Amino acid sequence: MAIRQATVQDIPRILEIYGPYVETTAASFEYVVPSREAFTQRFLTITAQFPWLVWEEDGQVLGYAYGSLPFERAAYQWSAEASIYLCPEAKRKGIGQKLYAALEDILRQQGYKKVYALITTANEASVAFHQAVGYRHTAAMPDCGYKFGKWYGVVWMEKELNTWDVPPGEPIPAPQLASR
Repeated sequence: MAIRQATVQDIPRILEIYGPYVETTAASFEYVVPSREAFTQRFLTITAQFPWLVWEEDGQVLGYAYGSLPFERAAYQWSAEASIYLCPEAKRKGIGQKLYAALEDILRQQGYKKVYALITTANEASVAFHQAVGYRHTAAMPDCGYKFGKWYGVVWMEKELNTWDVPPGEPIPAPQLASR
């Protein structure tokens, strides 16, 4: 078992993991599973700045976690959003906690002050997971997403990664950090 940086070659398996979240749950607010081409572009855009990690056992990716930009304005640049998806057989084995710990460590080293999780109210297990790994509830947006004929809200949770008062500089892109 290993945590490693995801590659473009992992995208088919990542889509296999992500697809059921889109097609059968309100954990993702997407209606249609992205095409491989669209998801590859999403992956490349995200990984230009943020880490994207996979958990691999016996050559099989069982889950992934990545950072992304939660807001676009310049003053928010020290904030990151964390996302995680696991295949069913990987749940409740501590894999999520290990992936998140590795992701948060990289985000901390990059120079992010806070990491946020945006969780649909349909995903109570994710809220509990985030509480267990140190996130705290900061906001709720009721009935903001409509999927499968029902309204769902969103919960914002946050965790502080760095405690400095003045940022030491702009966050370091993940590829630059990895090459140090």
